[in-house]
Amino acid sequence: MRRREFIALASSAVAWPRALRAQQASRLPRLGILMAGAQDADGSQRIAALRDGLQKLGWVEDQNLAFVLRWGSGDTAGIRAAAAEMVGLKPDVIMVNGIRGVAALLHETRNIPIVFAGLSDPVQHGFVQSMARPGGNVTGFTNYHPSLIGKQLELLKQISPSIHRVVLVDNPDDSANARYTRIFESAASALNIKPVSVFPADLERTLAAFGHRTDGGMIVMPSAYVVVHQSEIIAAAARHGVPAVYPFRRFATAGGLMFYGADILDVTRHSASYIDRILKGEKPADLPVQGPTKFQLVLNLKTAKSLGLMVPPTILAVADEVIE
Repeated sequence: MRRREFIALASSAVAWPRALRAQQASRLPRLGILMAGAQDADGSQRIAALRDGLQKLGWVEDQNLAFVLRWGSGDTAGIRAAAAEMVGLKPDVIMVNGIRGVAALLHETRNIPIVFAGLSDPVQHGFVQSMARPGGNVTGFTNYHPSLIGKQLELLKQISPSIHRVVLVDNPDDSANARYTRIFESAASALNIKPVSVFPADLERTLAAFGHRTDGGMIVMPSAYVVVHQSEIIAAAARHGVPAVYPFRRFATAGGLMFYGADILDVTRHSASYIDRILKGEKPADLPVQGPTKFQLVLNLKTAKSLGLMVPPTILAVADEVIE
């Protein structure tokens, strides 16, 4: 065999498996993953949790399932652009996080199945007809329940018994605001706490009015909006000496006092079960929305010390994680 012919044959032998792999990948069912936030460690951990959940159900990336991943950059324009691109790729099912992520996808499609992993109130936002019977192309797993507000207030009161005023920081784009405010006011009244509801844009002015008194506290509601403004919110609480409970673990690791809420990695991991069922032929309309079942308490003792707080042993005993 001539050298030139041998080289050509060897090159085609290398190229053929690559072409075959590409052809096989194009035949695999495709899972779209739309992360509403910017690409970061937190989002990467959630994707890893999803992969773990899928692997336990027999789905392995590039073997029997192709992944299509897009990031929304945390702002509405970026999320909408990512959603439009995702739908244009026509995956078999899409996993998404956040209110704005679901809203952007529904603006683009009412046919492709959508599974959300982390949402506060899909009924209130009009994404599903009911928790038991979603009725459309959307279902999934929530990461929040209004009853958490009462527990968060109790934790604040335990860690800072002098608290008599608490600010609820909410997302201005959340249609469930009125409902959460009512629950917050009711729970605060039961603990003899004066409730104050604000949006992030008014937070600095509201906390400044507290005047470094020791009777103020803060609860931050979950949303992609507050994640984008995470640094500013934590810094404002530190500046004005206000103890706070945050909606995601990342806030506590970034210097926030305390996180209490659903384990978002567990929520994301569980979303794999609905992706599995949809890929096997079930419809989102028939899969009931599920709430979180695993909760976490994370404390930042360094922040507690800077605020002059002594964390009770009872709270330390039940904390899932203590940052020192």
